[in-house]
Amino acid sequence: MKSSLFQFILVPFVILNFVNNVNAGITSRFVREEWPSVDIPLDHEVFAVPKGYNAPQQVHITQGNYDGNAVIISWVTFDEPGSSKVQYGKSDKNYEFSAEGKMTNYTFHKYNSGYIHHVLVDGLEYDTKYYYKTGDGDSAREFWFQTPPMIGPDVPYKFGIIGDLGQTYNSLSTLEHYMESGAQSVLFVGDLSYADRYKYNDVGIRWDSWGRFVEKSTAYQPWIWSAGNHEIEYMPYMNEVTPFKSYLHRYPTPYLASKSSSPMWYAIRRASAHIIVLSSYSPFVKYTPQWKWLEEELNRVDRKKTPWLIVLVHVPIYNSNEAHFMEGESMRAVFEEWFIHHKVDVIFAGHVHAYERSYRISNIRYNVSSGERFPVPDESAPVYITVGDGGNQEGLAGKFRDPQPDYSAFREASYGHSTLEIMNRTHAVYHWNRNDDGKKVAIDSFVLNNQYWSSNVRERKLKRHYLNGMRMIAS
Repeated sequence: MKSSLFQFILVPFVILNFVNNVNAGITSRFVREEWPSVDIPLDHEVFAVPKGYNAPQQVHITQGNYDGNAVIISWVTFDEPGSSKVQYGKSDKNYEFSAEGKMTNYTFHKYNSGYIHHVLVDGLEYDTKYYYKTGDGDSAREFWFQTPPMIGPDVPYKFGIIGDLGQTYNSLSTLEHYMESGAQSVLFVGDLSYADRYKYNDVGIRWDSWGRFVEKSTAYQPWIWSAGNHEIEYMPYMNEVTPFKSYLHRYPTPYLASKSSSPMWYAIRRASAHIIVLSSYSPFVKYTPQWKWLEEELNRVDRKKTPWLIVLVHVPIYNSNEAHFMEGESMRAVFEEWFIHHKVDVIFAGHVHAYERSYRISNIRYNVSSGERFPVPDESAPVYITVGDGGNQEGLAGKFRDPQPDYSAFREASYGHSTLEIMNRTHAVYHWNRNDDGKKVAIDSFVLNNQYWSSNVRERKLKRHYLNGMRMIAS
């Protein structure tokens, strides 16, 4: 049934692929009558503190190792440190296993964080539902998560993609719509809480409120984190000059598992995807640790095991919005040739508070002394997608450059989220869903052809055609 459904939806997407070939870019004229871009008041129920003495709050999980059969479970307690222990098992309220972690905390100006717990739970079975409990006594809380299938080339899996979320009513709409999507994990492209829009103690308070805000999803499925500019929090007027302090204390990543030297950049494998997380705000030019790590990580990718190669980064490489225009140019100059050589399928970014999707294009023929000035169609290039439209308090980036560049396929200044559903080693189905006055509306959809396997199929067909022709000449 699933196969026939896929064939049915393929027909309109073939038409879309034809449109791609004639470079008919679309700028949506939809005008969002948005809810005010202000944060939800702290006394709203979405920020409710769990009942009970020292009850765990802000519970969230992320992948805990390279291949997906481990999770890092994190939470915060406020009354006292309590236990950094997770009990877990494969049936509800039957916790046959336990794992111990560690606790940390930090200060920010005069704000003292709660006690932040991180526990690695590893050695899990693939494709299995686990129940887990954190906290002590009557205040303990219970949740569950599902591990991904074992890594393999034709393993189906559905990712959600969210960026620049914040904690407004528009953010709430995005989060609730995402939770209806059936996606199994979130690829988050940076800018989490927007707590840096506040001052003094309110910075920490808004990190806490955001952790409670997203818990309804983050406690039940892994969110794969990347950092944006709003995580930097460089605030000398408060004597706070350590970049990413709040983010790094609160949101761990499995960076050591991919031989990274920093939690800001790392890689994981999940189902049939190899996901690389880059840091726009860490050094990445030649010879820097991130540059060297990416060079090595790209060479570790095995497309026979994980056909889908996905990159997450905060600042878009290609962007036709006036907001943050060309901010990704320095990273493009350093890494674009690698992305093409290694056949990256898609690159997701945030930062710009709008939605945009590119055609497959590249600008690697240009340098400062010669070459073509503008990006050109390139079937070997990734698709670039900007989803910085989660709903934060800064509002939408509504001014696109005119005329629409040839490389831009579709763009719209609206809030929303995306999903990428991997079907097999050759095809995935992508959707961008607009938040239309509280309703989820599917707007931009297409079938994404896998760069590695699709090109190999074409090469085999050409080789077979050539050999058949040679046999006919010989006979």
